[in-house]
Amino acid sequence: MEHLRRAGYTIVDRNVRSGLGEIDIVARDGGCLVFVEVRTRRSSQMAPEESVGVLKQERLARLGADYLAKSGIPDAEWRVDVVAIEQNTAGDLVRLEHFVSAVEDLS
Repeated sequence: MEHLRRAGYTIVDRNVRSGLGEIDIVARDGGCLVFVEVRTRRSSQMAPEESVGVLKQERLARLGADYLAKSGIPDAEWRVDVVAIEQNTAGDLVRLEHFVSAVEDLS
């Protein structure tokens, strides 16, 4: 989350659960509401961002729309970002990459 704060985001909520799944972080980037999926890997076999396939992208889009509807702001500007974190076996940070608008409009 510190990465997001340094990037100018305001954290609104964390670990938001619904019947559809969980949103890791809800933040504001200016006037845009951002749903952030955080993926962490300690193995170099697959980059963390590669684990966000089409099905996960569809779920994230549904979670975002559901969050907005339940918050009474269904027409708000929003997007889904992915923060990919790679660690070595000791848990030290090797790479952190932030993918803005990582999920395309899947409607």
